[in-house]
Amino acid sequence: ADLREANLSKTDLRKADLVGADLRATNLSGADLSGADLFKANLSGAYLQGANLSGAYLQGACLSYANLRCADLSGTNLSGTDFRGADLRGVQLSYANLRGADLEGAKLDGTNLSAADLEGTNLWSTKELSSEMQEKIIQMLRESWK
Repeated sequence: ADLREANLSKTDLRKADLVGADLRATNLSGADLSGADLFKANLSGAYLQGANLSGAYLQGACLSYANLRCADLSGTNLSGTDFRGADLRGVQLSYANLRGADLEGAKLDGTNLSAADLEGTNLWSTKELSSEMQEKIIQMLRESWK
């Protein structure tokens, strides 16, 4: 589906089938995408501030330079997802699968990564990390290596 630059703010897209959808620069702020299938969807530059993506399937999706501030991605499959340059400040990522995800240059301050799987995740050049957040990431990485 080609939904580039569409305004889908506050739309109910629970459990929607959006496999491979083109959602570049789409406004999904406050939308409910819980349980949606976004496998290999292109959401680069999308606006997802405050969106609910809990339990969604985003494996291999592109969210580069997307604004996800304060979004809920708890329990989401994000393995192999491209978050380069994304704004993830205040995002809920607890229990998310981030194996092999690319977070290079992403803004992570205030992000909840508790119990998230970070194995093979690229955290190179992440931005706006408070010392507390840096310590949390180091702690989680140490625990995953045990």
